[in-house]
Amino acid sequence: MLATALLVLAGLLVQPEPAAAYPFWAQENYATPREATGRIVCANCHLAAKPTKVEAPQAVLPDSVFKLKVEIPYDLNTQQVLGDGSKGGLNVGAVVVLPDGFKIAPPERIPEELKEEVGSTYFMPYSETQENIVLVGPLPGEQYQEIVFPVLSPDPAENKSVTFGKYQIHVGGNRGRGQVYPTGQASNNAAYNASVSGTVTDIQAQAGGGYAVTILSTTGEKVVDSIPAGPELLVAEGETIEAGKPLTTNPNVGGFGQVDTEIVLQSPNRIKGLIAFLAAVMITQIMLVLKKKQVERVQAAEMTF
Repeated sequence: MLATALLVLAGLLVQPEPAAAYPFWAQENYATPREATGRIVCANCHLAAKPTKVEAPQAVLPDSVFKLKVEIPYDLNTQQVLGDGSKGGLNVGAVVVLPDGFKIAPPERIPEELKEEVGSTYFMPYSETQENIVLVGPLPGEQYQEIVFPVLSPDPAENKSVTFGKYQIHVGGNRGRGQVYPTGQASNNAAYNASVSGTVTDIQAQAGGGYAVTILSTTGEKVVDSIPAGPELLVAEGETIEAGKPLTTNPNVGGFGQVDTEIVLQSPNRIKGLIAFLAAVMITQIMLVLKKKQVERVQAAEMTF
């Protein structure tokens, strides 16, 4: 009995989280979430493509807090297959790759109005040395189809590695569970295909959910394809099927989307110079108009004589 209890306790301690903690998996398996091709690694496990939107200001001043909003839309009436095969709501998550030097603003720097939009969202840096890469999620999708990031811009006067200019921001937004685990194993949130061509000779329902589908291949070999709880069967006993053809439906209703945008770290001196230039142009135009009026009066006076 003691040995059994110890085994159960060990299983609970080492058992991985059953939730869709997808941002953390990227964090654990990749040094950086953005590959050399520009693709964010979440797409390796979340195979379906869905739209993601981002809103950011065109330009920001140094050492200022601005709002970056990520939208992860989906139909709230849809439900996803959970790890045990039951149905439930979709979670959402996001990965934001900010330019070097940019980071999530500390609480004391965030304006009260912006704090209300951020709410209780928890932001996690990708690593201790990568504060500019931020992870969020999983969060309940019903409440977080829009995620607001309070971002603090760097000051080139204090951070010599940062210069004024244009920078890129890379955003990945996900809704729902992945179809592949980081280990390469397929999840139950995916379609399952026949491994060989042949005839389905037996379908056995499993105690924990799912099915064991036995196929008598064209070579006379019996092959058993295991299907976890979640996907619905499309085949029946006696049917002939080809290798690669679906045995089940595709239960996935989520997906991943990536979008890039640009932001300008603007120098205050440039803005001051622009304002001064515009003021000089306006004053010059006014002086020219006044001078023209003066010339017209002189000409009119000369004509009277």
